[in-house]
Amino acid sequence: MNMFFSLSIGSSAALPLRCTSKLTSFRVVADADGFPSFLPREIHNIQDPFARKFALRIQRLPVPVRFSENPIMSSCVKPLVQTKETPVVLLHGFDSSCLEWRYVLPLLEESGIETWAIDILGWGFSDLEKLPPCDVVSKRDHFYQFWKSYIRRPMILVGPSLGSAVAIDFAVNYPEAVKKLVLIGASVYAEGTGKLATLPRAVAYAGVNLLKSLPLRLYATYLTFTKISFSTSLDWTNVGRLHCFLPWWDDATVDFMTSGGYSVAPLIGKVKQNTLIIWGENDRIISNKFAVVSYLVTLFLQHVT
Repeated sequence: MNMFFSLSIGSSAALPLRCTSKLTSFRVVADADGFPSFLPREIHNIQDPFARKFALRIQRLPVPVRFSENPIMSSCVKPLVQTKETPVVLLHGFDSSCLEWRYVLPLLEESGIETWAIDILGWGFSDLEKLPPCDVVSKRDHFYQFWKSYIRRPMILVGPSLGSAVAIDFAVNYPEAVKKLVLIGASVYAEGTGKLATLPRAVAYAGVNLLKSLPLRLYATYLTFTKISFSTSLDWTNVGRLHCFLPWWDDATVDFMTSGGYSVAPLIGKVKQNTLIIWGENDRIISNKFAVVSYLVTLFLQHVT
């Protein structure tokens, strides 16, 4: 794996593009404001114009998987334009959704890049009424079947935070599907969910209810962003927890946490794709020292193998 390192600064703003996608469309009933009816009603309380505009594009596509009799109606944002160039596929972090990309995806599209934003199985806005398993193997299989059904070409796979672990796990298991990797603030050295995997289910449910609580999420927003007003922080917190209002969110999250989660540190040396590592200089959640560790580990493994 060839690695490149960069420190990042976020950006925003974009212009809409004309839709030329020829992918199969599936009719989704919209509410009075045009939002897909499967989104939680709390979407109407969101003020961020980028989030509201992005939410209008979220849709569900059927994805056949081996662990379910029926296809899973899987949430994503499809590209406005399809090209013959390598597509960019955006994952999200732990317990999040494609709404993470509301500022970035339009910029990529404005540059003419075919860009997808996909919700990882168990999070986001997919239909999980008939709850499938949400462990690592199931998440990987679901993503592969999504790729096989709709993308069908080697992609540039972008993963922030825990999404980096999802990306590494996927790239090692399905190298034919991934041309390059972009890892942002990568959470890849944690040993799964640790002791959380051994909790009694009743305790686990109590824990995930705390996970979606407004104070905890607001604190996470405070750590993630600086120099924003309290009203903006509160609104972005509500964007980040919107998917938690789906009725199957707690079941899916408990299933993932008690399954053991991602442990991809042993896989880092097996990644063959060129990889760009991006990190914020003042990341207050995951230290950018891990970027240097990843680079040195890779150099060592390349030397001894």
